[in-house]
Amino acid sequence: MLDVYNDAILHTTAVYQEETHTLAMRKRWFEDKQQAGLPVFVAYLNNEFVGFSTYGPFRNWPGYRFSVEHSVYVAAAFRGRGIGKKLVKSVISHAKHKKMHAIIAGIDAAGEASIGLHLSLGFKEVAYFKEVGYKFGRWLDLKFLELILD
Repeated sequence: MLDVYNDAILHTTAVYQEETHTLAMRKRWFEDKQQAGLPVFVAYLNNEFVGFSTYGPFRNWPGYRFSVEHSVYVAAAFRGRGIGKKLVKSVISHAKHKKMHAIIAGIDAAGEASIGLHLSLGFKEVAYFKEVGYKFGRWLDLKFLELILD
C-alpha cells in the first residue's frame, strides 16, 4: 500500500502531495481509518497487492455527515485492467450500506482515465477548479465528480 501511494506521489498528479510517506505515516493513516470505522478495500492479483480504495468525510461539519470523498490507487503496472473500477464499486456499495447520500471524487483535470472510470460508474462532473494545485513545477486544475446514492 505504501509503495503504491508513494508511486502516485512521485509520478502522478492523482494526489497533490509532494513528500512521500513513511511506513509509520501509512500505519497511522490505517489506524485512523480503523478507529473512525472507515473502510479500506484492497485488491490482489495472483497474490500480488495491486491497489486500494477508501473513503472519509467530505467536510468535517455536521451538515456534511451523509457525504463522503473517496480515493483509489492502483499500481502503475496494473492500471487499465478494471481493478480501479472494482475498487470504486466496493466504495459505492459500502457507502450505500452505511446510508451515505453522496460520494465526491476529486480528480486532477488531466486525469482522463480516472475521469472516464468515474463517469462510467454514474458520477457526474459538478465542479472545475482552475489552478488550485501545484506540483511538478506547474499549476493543476481539479475536477469534482459526484455520485448521488439514493
